[in-house]
Amino acid sequence: MKYRSTPWVDWQNYYATGDVGSRSEGPEAITKIGERLRPNGRGIDGALLDLEYQRIELIKFNLFDQNTYDEYVKGRDGRPGPTLKHWDEMRLPPGHENYQDVGADGKQLCKGGLITHRTLTGVCNDLINPLMGSTGMPFGRNMQFEATFPRLGLTELTRNRHGGRIDLLKPDPQLISRRLFTREQPEGNRCNAGMGDGDFSPDADCDYLKAPFFNVLAAFWIQFMTHDWFSHTDEGRNAPELQPVGCTSEEARTLGCREGDRREPSLYAETGPPESFEDGGQTYPKRSPQTTRNLVTAWWDASQLYGHDDRSLKRVRRDPDDPAKLLLQNSYLPLMPACAGYSGDCPVQPQWQGQEAAGFPDNWNIGMSFYHNLFTREHNYIVDKFREQQKQTPDADSGLRNPDDPKRVIAYKDVDDERLYQVARLVVAAEIAKIHTIEWTTQLLYNEPLYAAMNANWFGLFNQNEDRVSKILRRILQKDENFLSRISSTVAGWFSDSWDPKKANALYSVLASGAGIFGLGSQKTEDMLWWRHDGWDLAELEADVNGGINHFGSPFNFPEEFTSVYRLHALVPDLIEFREKETPNSISLKIPVFDTVRGRATDHMHSRGIDNWALSMGRQRLGLLHLRNLPLFLQNLPMPHLNSETGKLDIVALDLIRDRERGIPRFNEFRRQIGLKTLTSFDDFVDQRLDRDSTWRQHQEETVRRMREIYGTHTCDAGKIISKVQRNADGTFINDCLGHPDGSVVDNIEDVDNIVGWLAEYTRPHGFAISETQFHIFIINASRRLFSDRFFTSSFRPEFYSRLGYDWVQNNGLLAECPYPVTNQTDGSKACLEPEKINGHTMAVSPLKRLLLRNVPELKDEILHVRNAFDPWARDRGEYYSLAWKPRPGAESDPAFSTP
Repeated sequence: MKYRSTPWVDWQNYYATGDVGSRSEGPEAITKIGERLRPNGRGIDGALLDLEYQRIELIKFNLFDQNTYDEYVKGRDGRPGPTLKHWDEMRLPPGHENYQDVGADGKQLCKGGLITHRTLTGVCNDLINPLMGSTGMPFGRNMQFEATFPRLGLTELTRNRHGGRIDLLKPDPQLISRRLFTREQPEGNRCNAGMGDGDFSPDADCDYLKAPFFNVLAAFWIQFMTHDWFSHTDEGRNAPELQPVGCTSEEARTLGCREGDRREPSLYAETGPPESFEDGGQTYPKRSPQTTRNLVTAWWDASQLYGHDDRSLKRVRRDPDDPAKLLLQNSYLPLMPACAGYSGDCPVQPQWQGQEAAGFPDNWNIGMSFYHNLFTREHNYIVDKFREQQKQTPDADSGLRNPDDPKRVIAYKDVDDERLYQVARLVVAAEIAKIHTIEWTTQLLYNEPLYAAMNANWFGLFNQNEDRVSKILRRILQKDENFLSRISSTVAGWFSDSWDPKKANALYSVLASGAGIFGLGSQKTEDMLWWRHDGWDLAELEADVNGGINHFGSPFNFPEEFTSVYRLHALVPDLIEFREKETPNSISLKIPVFDTVRGRATDHMHSRGIDNWALSMGRQRLGLLHLRNLPLFLQNLPMPHLNSETGKLDIVALDLIRDRERGIPRFNEFRRQIGLKTLTSFDDFVDQRLDRDSTWRQHQEETVRRMREIYGTHTCDAGKIISKVQRNADGTFINDCLGHPDGSVVDNIEDVDNIVGWLAEYTRPHGFAISETQFHIFIINASRRLFSDRFFTSSFRPEFYSRLGYDWVQNNGLLAECPYPVTNQTDGSKACLEPEKINGHTMAVSPLKRLLLRNVPELKDEILHVRNAFDPWARDRGEYYSLAWKPRPGAESDPAFSTP
């Protein structure tokens, strides 16, 4: 009860939601009915209930599509808007190359070759809404349209909230960068503003706040992900003009800002005043005041590897000796073609020259090089194993089918190069999604509730920690899922088409947690007893092939707010502690990340080897996502292609401006819009659980002092209402005084930029590398990209993935290649499991660990120690979600453990 008066989420205080110190009555299980009534069971179950309720609320209140919002509010033909499944705005337009294929100006329905694989531009993922999620669609919002673009002061609420104090360059972005983001360095450590000492000496150092339970592989992983999900730029460029980046005060100039920095302004799709509509006596805007387009596909389709339009496809190189493969030369990606100038025939921007070929080549660095090479190897590995199957059993059923002739068996020998290429892409994309869901995110949010929640998204809550009796029953009944999971999946299917939003959305979301989103709707049980069978039919395009998706009444795309909370630059160190596999406990070099960007990444990757880079990034801790912890090199990043006076850019200042340009609400209103509590002063950021004399608390208080100096204070007016999305306890709307007496001097906390606010959230649940504000945006959007994707739900079947590909995704590779003896489970199945329990769980060998073992086999001895590939590889994980920075046996001499 002690911290319930603070503005932070409550479930972090429940039993068993932290490390072993949060547990009661010993390490009892939480899955048996009796023990669920004990403190640990109640704590975990309570946290999961809270998380599910939050998702229900976010689905209900925070989906705002720029094209269809009026129908969401008003409904159509008597059907409530939140239950709609089809929108005319998602039709392919005349002139689209597939317009005739999907039905032209009649009813549009994707079929044939358009539905067997992930298309280049993302069309036809949803068969009845072909345009959804495709390249060039507008970003949605998680915020009410009226709350966006607060700097424009378009409503009385925003004018009351900010009092004319904010604008595109107010407060000064470069002043905020230098005072609130800079990594302070001691004298003489040879950091050189993040550039190191020139000869990569291991004695150089750049201090940063380190996360003990997350490694540098994880930092670059999320950059690799976002390249697939969203991009506001056209081939890395914005609008063709240059604008200032701040540096308007003497204080900022004293701290080293540059008046001559310039940036290209954002690209907009629509900028005129939005149309409005009325419903129930209230007027609503149809869209936000300005909109932007997502210039890559919104689907989780590995488009950063395979391309998202015709231009990017020209950068993707296929192997001429086996067109089902991607081209590798000496086991590494080939380079971009050399071009005299960027053109349609050679789409290589000048700044990309010398880089390895990739569909999405912008912001390239050693981490991007690593992941692109790794997953290209994986693509080819899958093809090789399929080729082996073609040779061994050429006439056997591959599992694949042709939608134009769904009953005809396609034998392995009949699978052509293009179909195999697309099968490998499907498998790689699903592997990436699985790694992100159950491996990256469970380490990012390192506690038991989130382990259970993320695995529930993938496998289903009822399929976790299943007891022996249930497994035996499944074996007798020959079922892949237990009884509760099957019931949950079946009822979710019933509710999917309901006209009642509570059933179609809220209860559907709850039931999906029981059965698991991944694969939802991919089976259709018919008849009973001996006649019981899977009636899923490839010929039933709408009912079966497309039947497992749910958009909750709002077409799927990523919202602007999702891109905002992924500004995670603080994760990246300035110097990479380079190691070699022969001596993994020694740091041989300190290589600046800056020295590995763009074309220089290629030289480093080829000369030093993917194995050594994996080891180096796997062992090193990444940076904490907090203020005063930004990589120094990013404040001074050379951008010669902009042809500005300085030729440099402060990326923090750019991040702030981009959020302001794209209409992200400032931090406090951002929180209110997603159901979180209001902060009433800068002091609320300080973690009250810390001792007052602790060094970390003093660090936080100093940060708060700087925030107050930058954003300032004002005399409040209780007569000014600043928000109507929440009410105070007495039923009144929140006013300018934020609970303080009228006429008080209050902090300008309403003006705090979103990124500044969530980085200042020092009160976080145990093991959270991100803030609760960021996390709530993830709750809704991370689930939606599974809910909405046919290839992760009802089309996750051998008819699309092949039998080999389907099993590959389920088992994280071939069972025959498990690094440990394959386990015969009680239900009769076989599994590749870790030899010891992890945080109390019997776990499969994780997908990225398996992928590393088969594609970077030189690291086998190192990787076998790893349990989660995003946990520092030499760390002892300890007992029950320990965050201690301690070496595992054999790594005691690693110098990384000489500092806390």
